[in-house]
Amino acid sequence: MTVLRSLAFNVFYVLWTLVLGTVALPILGVCLATGRRMPVQRVARVWVGGFLVAAHRLIGLSWTTRGLEAVPQGPVIFAAKHQSAYDTFLFHRLLNDPVYVLKKELLALPLVGWYFRVTGMIAVDREAGASALKAMVRDARAALDQGSQIVIFPEGTRVAPGDERPYHPGVAALYSQLGVPVVPVAINSGVFWPRNGFFKRPGQVVIEFLPALEPGMPRKAFLATLHARIEERSRALVAEAEGRPVPPASPVPASD
Repeated sequence: MTVLRSLAFNVFYVLWTLVLGTVALPILGVCLATGRRMPVQRVARVWVGGFLVAAHRLIGLSWTTRGLEAVPQGPVIFAAKHQSAYDTFLFHRLLNDPVYVLKKELLALPLVGWYFRVTGMIAVDREAGASALKAMVRDARAALDQGSQIVIFPEGTRVAPGDERPYHPGVAALYSQLGVPVVPVAINSGVFWPRNGFFKRPGQVVIEFLPALEPGMPRKAFLATLHARIEERSRALVAEAEGRPVPPASPVPASD
């Protein structure tokens, strides 16, 4: 049954993207001509909504949030654990105008990449070094000024449940130079939707918004605290989803 459900969902995934992406091309063209973004963001919300409904109906995969009510009002950066493609869908349901920090190569994807460009996604050239960080901060500042919310995955890629990678310097650059709160986000999506796996499992994904880190922390202290909070809560959510005892909290490492 898992094989058939996963196959049905994956077929839907491809067809839904092709059909809606093609039907919405006139909207994309108008936005390109006028410089407007929100009509395409609304298309993205419909696209994501279709995926989430299909995941629920075909796979039995649902989702819930924790801590969203405590997210500060105004400009915010969300720094999230990234275990699955499912993560990227959720922010379009929870935020008004999310703008993701993503790798430049994704803009080259046919059809989907066109929409990424028009919705103002912040593309980072990982080979460009310091100049890439400057461009990312500039684009993120412009997005915040337009009322968008920034979403960044500090590890830079999807990571299997229980694993972790060093956090890239981009999140620290955004925090130190933009002067807005950073909200750590924990998730357990990889338990049900593996990062490179065909098969998806039924269950409930939990996305948990943790207390914001206010501007002004030293860089090392910020990165240490962000890493500790995200990894600790993500491990706890994974254990909860797998029916295991929640591991004890680890101390925040020294920042100097």
